[in-house]
Amino acid sequence: MERSLSMELVRVTEAAAVSASRWMGRGLKNEADDAATTAMRNVFDTIPMQGIVVIGEGEMDEAPMLYIGEELGTGVGPEVDVAVDPLEGTNIVAAGGWNALAVLAIADKGNLLNAPDMYMKKIAVGPEVVGKIDIDASVTENLQAVAKAKNKDIGDIVATVLDRERHAGIIEEIRAAGARIKLITDGDVAAAINTAFDETGVDILFGIGGAPEGVIAAVGLKCLGGELQGKLVPSNDEERERCAKMGIDVDKVLYMDDLVKGDDAIFAATGVTDGELLSGVQFKGGYCETHSLVMRSKSGTIRFVEGRHSMKKKPLLVMQD
Repeated sequence: MERSLSMELVRVTEAAAVSASRWMGRGLKNEADDAATTAMRNVFDTIPMQGIVVIGEGEMDEAPMLYIGEELGTGVGPEVDVAVDPLEGTNIVAAGGWNALAVLAIADKGNLLNAPDMYMKKIAVGPEVVGKIDIDASVTENLQAVAKAKNKDIGDIVATVLDRERHAGIIEEIRAAGARIKLITDGDVAAAINTAFDETGVDILFGIGGAPEGVIAAVGLKCLGGELQGKLVPSNDEERERCAKMGIDVDKVLYMDDLVKGDDAIFAATGVTDGELLSGVQFKGGYCETHSLVMRSKSGTIRFVEGRHSMKKKPLLVMQD
């Protein structure tokens, strides 16, 4: 992949974030998602690449744009797999909450897992704990491994978990082990990435979330030297059959090389609302400000990008209500 793609992709997430942020707190999650998707698609058309969506907004008959199999880019340049989540945290934006992102990931063609749209059990950690976690081990054993690797008391460990009824057992075991918990309403891509940044105060992610988001988070953690392990969790026979047709063993642990192959991948995200790692979009009258993160696994480069965008010269960023 071309080195210049990194900064080109930031333009994509910036446009999606600005468009989605206009809907913050208005209780209209679908409108926010549509705005992000439209803006992301429009900018993708200007990127010099030959992209195929492998993780998107759904199948062709379910999503008008950014559907699985859709071609992106100018048609000239590297051939890449594209994984997108135009608005990671639709409910967050609707409620004006924390940690909503516009996010995407790309890798060389054939290198991203075409994850089915179903649940995935996940565990994610930062660089210090790579190789020391085991998704098949108990929550307590993994907490102990994190504490040992980070030279912390287990009471100093912070685990992030989606606040869902299905996680009651995980939450109970974390508390019994003596660790602390940060419950989140949505947005486990941001939560997984946060485990690799000390300033967020998060040490490990546990729980079941979307499989497509698991692949996107894995790309981010690959760039950061972290680790995500996953296991697909079909909720019915139809989903189990779909996995079989795709050649995916639902009992198999998916490691980093299963989720994203090769040594070259790019992750980009722009904050829609404020979070531990990225600030949300702020409007200043004639312009707005964005805060983004872009990383490339091949070089190990991590960039935080602050952008100032003229609302007069970039009409696509103006909300069409």
